[in-house]
Amino acid sequence: MKRILLPAGGAVLATGLLAAGLAGTAQAAPDWATDPMAKNTAEAQSVVQFWTKSNNEALKRATAYYADVKVIPKLNSKGGPTTDGKPGIAPPIGGEKVVTAKVKNINLPKSIGKVFFVDGKGEYKWCSATSIQSKYRNLVATAGHCVYDADNNGHVMDNWVFVPGYYQGKTPWGIYVGKQAWTHYDFDVYEDYDKDYAFVTVYNGVHFNGAKQVTAEEYAKFIGPKYLSEKEITKAEYEAAVVKYGLYGPAKIKGEDGKATTERVGHDYTAKPKVLAQEEVTLDVWAKAPASTATNVNGEKLAGPGAGLVIESVTESEWNAFNARKAAGKELGQGLKGGKVPGTDIELPTGWWVVKTYVKQWYLASAVSYWFETYHIELSKDAGRLGDNVGGQGFAWNQKTGQAVYVFGYPSDAHGDGDKSFTGVTPKWCYGKTSAKSYVSAAHKVEEQVGLKCSMTPGADGSPWLIKYSSAKRVGYVNGVTSLFGDQDGNGRYDLSTSAYFDGETADIYKKAANVWSGKIVGPNGELYK
Repeated sequence: MKRILLPAGGAVLATGLLAAGLAGTAQAAPDWATDPMAKNTAEAQSVVQFWTKSNNEALKRATAYYADVKVIPKLNSKGGPTTDGKPGIAPPIGGEKVVTAKVKNINLPKSIGKVFFVDGKGEYKWCSATSIQSKYRNLVATAGHCVYDADNNGHVMDNWVFVPGYYQGKTPWGIYVGKQAWTHYDFDVYEDYDKDYAFVTVYNGVHFNGAKQVTAEEYAKFIGPKYLSEKEITKAEYEAAVVKYGLYGPAKIKGEDGKATTERVGHDYTAKPKVLAQEEVTLDVWAKAPASTATNVNGEKLAGPGAGLVIESVTESEWNAFNARKAAGKELGQGLKGGKVPGTDIELPTGWWVVKTYVKQWYLASAVSYWFETYHIELSKDAGRLGDNVGGQGFAWNQKTGQAVYVFGYPSDAHGDGDKSFTGVTPKWCYGKTSAKSYVSAAHKVEEQVGLKCSMTPGADGSPWLIKYSSAKRVGYVNGVTSLFGDQDGNGRYDLSTSAYFDGETADIYKKAANVWSGKIVGPNGELYK
């Protein structure tokens, strides 16, 4: 998906510089960039269906996503990040009392989970992330490179969702589809990892509520994910199904390619495969047609009282249009204004009605196989707002370095020496004090990231860094997200995680995202909201 906010570069920037040269003024680029993800409920429901079909098969296929360059140079001696204003905090959502034993134990926050997406290579990937405080309780914090695909010309990731508490295909709190992404302009345009963070507003969560077989009419009316289930059957089963269900039942019966030829044949024709289909006839022909028998099919009525008879209430204008088509020889049905339907005991009230009638007819088959299709709709359930379900961490900016911090994420990749200490299946944590010095990486334009001694491996990308974390309440303040990993002592094992420093510009972007409403995807009956 392309960005809404394009970089103020190219011709636009050149124009600005020219104006500066002539008039001494130029308009500075904004600090933030924002991009749409699933722009409406139809797109959002499609994203949910993408991940949940076949028992969440796509979620299970996803693998960890991380930056290509894994080694970061050692400490920069120039000192630590510089604040750009006063420190500030936004309080967390909720917080619960957790009974703990006398032995110190770290209770994992309910807010953490995985974000899943499809990258520019078409691969199914995931990163770590957390729910974070916002006005509408609908915001996720993660790394910028887990939202924006640097290898795909600056697009946001496709089919982006957040699944808190994800575990081996299970989505205990629902699936939350990304609606709008926010990040720093410098990351959006220049891939500057000093600004490697993103905030994403998400729709209300969705619980998959199971599939339901319905009639063709219910299937046509349902707005949302739906599908036809197809099963190959024998010729005898096919013929029996046509008699049982007809054209307007809870199933559809067809030949291999779903079509009969236009060439009629008799019921006793055996030279080539034939298909039993329904042929529209005039009301008079239908009324005189014999009832179904076991020996003769052509021109017979369908089984059951009134079978093959379709009566539709229409408006006066629709009725007039139908009669015009009939007069032109384009309709076989009959328009009635009420009264008895010929050949039946049905009395219609005064109004505008269209009656169509069908009998059975054998045609040459376009294929030798037969299929039985059933109609299914996929019911979903609104899971509510993200923050109401799992809470949301607070947010902090312009904080001094050297503070104690907890990092919660899903490390997955092997260490450089080949040892695979983590699986990415369950969340892990690191604890320590952030370094007072900055870390650098020329490959990622990093000049002042914050560092933490931590043995987590890639896969923990986007993990929240929480200061003032309360294990009893499971909440703290997000003061960073994992960006890169390093091997500081050169032994082939990761021993460093880094994060962008959260300053006033970060707070400004966060506040913009934290005040954007998203809304629901699913209606009260499992249908898609328009």
